[in-house]
Amino acid sequence: MTTAVDVTHSPDAEWLRAASAETGIPARALRAYVAAAVTANGSMPQCRIGWNTLAAVGFVESGHGTYGGGSLDALGQASGPLVGPSLNGSGFAAIPDTDAGALDGDANWDHAVGPMQFIPSTWRLAGRDGNGDGTADPFNIDDAALSAATYLCDRGRDLTTAQGWTDAIYAYNQSDAYIRKVRAQATAYATKTGTPD
Repeated sequence: MTTAVDVTHSPDAEWLRAASAETGIPARALRAYVAAAVTANGSMPQCRIGWNTLAAVGFVESGHGTYGGGSLDALGQASGPLVGPSLNGSGFAAIPDTDAGALDGDANWDHAVGPMQFIPSTWRLAGRDGNGDGTADPFNIDDAALSAATYLCDRGRDLTTAQGWTDAIYAYNQSDAYIRKVRAQATAYATKTGTPD
């Protein structure tokens, strides 16, 4: 559990390059995860979220923005649509449309969107501008990663505790299998980069 909750402080460019190579995380996505963790920990010091937790969520949700053959450009914008399946109650929760199809293109049912797969109603509450361009865009990795970090840190959670970390991931997706996948991936990232506990 300890490596699943690792915290990295403002790593330099050489660390980012090496960590990207060691983990297979695209460098642009990794930079966003680290920046989001540093920013979230600066504004919510009790949280102590690790970059590897955000990276694990990003991997499970969209393969770091590569799902469906997509990629992230230099500005962190997803090239593909990154729109999840219809949440119409068939195999998924039933969530009627909450944004008139503005983010997901469906005026009947919601779909999770972007590299961190936010449901439009959740994005409306949790969406943050992570790149400072004045817009919170769920399809931008900087915005999505900071929004995810803020969401995971909500309610005063301390993500260095097993209960705090598990509660945060459960709030993101209420599935024990999901929690196990994210934990395994976060631990693998910390192990591969040799990041201390």
